[in-house]
Amino acid sequence: MRGLIATVFRKELKDHLRDRRSVLTSLLTGMMGPVLTLILFSLISSWTRQDKILEVPVIGREHAPSLMAFLARNGAELKEAPADHESLIRAGKLDLVLVVPEDYGKSFSAGHTADVSLVVDSSRQSARATVQRARRLLELYSSQVATQRLIARGVAPELARPVLVEDLDLSTPERAAALMLNMVPLFLMIMAFTGGLQVASDTMAGERERGSLEPLLLNPASRGDIVLGKWLATVSFAMVSTLVTLGVFALVVRQLPLEDVGVKARFDGAAILSMAVAILPLAFGAAALQMWVSTYARSFKEAQTYLSLLVMLPTLPGAFMAMTPIQVKAWMFAVPALGQGLLAGEVMRGESLGPVPFLVAIVSNIALALVALAATQRLLSQERIIFGRS
Repeated sequence: MRGLIATVFRKELKDHLRDRRSVLTSLLTGMMGPVLTLILFSLISSWTRQDKILEVPVIGREHAPSLMAFLARNGAELKEAPADHESLIRAGKLDLVLVVPEDYGKSFSAGHTADVSLVVDSSRQSARATVQRARRLLELYSSQVATQRLIARGVAPELARPVLVEDLDLSTPERAAALMLNMVPLFLMIMAFTGGLQVASDTMAGERERGSLEPLLLNPASRGDIVLGKWLATVSFAMVSTLVTLGVFALVVRQLPLEDVGVKARFDGAAILSMAVAILPLAFGAAALQMWVSTYARSFKEAQTYLSLLVMLPTLPGAFMAMTPIQVKAWMFAVPALGQGLLAGEVMRGESLGPVPFLVAIVSNIALALVALAATQRLLSQERIIFGRS
């Protein structure tokens, strides 16, 4: 590292470390993602745990004794439903109510279809797991009764099912966990963008607005040295924020009750290192782009407006992949942000990629950074940029 670049780098680090509130806010912002993930999965686990008692309030229990006995044998706790059950379901105080009509026994004894009703509120996410468990039990009872009726009439039950579809799921617990934890790479990519955002905007647009950019450019350091020193400071803050977020995620994922939802996360030391190698290069290109935009902006406020739009870039590849599932191709790793998202997703799935995709993603972000830094250096050679503040 050349001496003048190091001098600018140290100067920017000192300037921004003095603003402890901004530094602390940036780090705390990165911790919000892991904390929200822990809260979310704890709630999902509490809703979907299979050992949780299934409470089924029933209206008309006396009309279907065999059905009630079947539900009780399979772990359901039957209760009398309150008279105002509909209002309680809407208020979220009850998940469901099973209603057995008076003519149920007559239809059932005659061999006809006997109707029952599940009163639910489908808009309530917290009740969905309970409703699904109750519906599966009712469907299982219906299937068993249908089989018994066919056997009693001398008909093989297989005749009613000419085709039996059986799922052979080849996904591993790690891959299932990657699907559920797909927000982890997204949060890390966002931190690679936002971790150095304040530094980039203040070190270029802020100094220009305060009038301290002209004296800095009068120093013996070349435009390229100044740009590189400021860029290194921005990259440093972005990488530290990303690493802090990754570290907190590593701690949180180990505390998540993933076993309760049937998945297993691969987040050991090798996976954490691979995730860091996948995500951190994005800070190179992101910091350079932010400096380029901040140099063009006439004020700190204007730079913040432009950069807030730039932060949307890491979310676009994930949204595109979610809406338009496509087969991963080698060239995709060369697209900044998209390549980082794909690499991080494959790491979460436990896939072995080899070094080539990582190298391609690193080179592409370095190339983007070089282009943006060269453009920033050219802007600093224009009088309208140096002296223009309005």
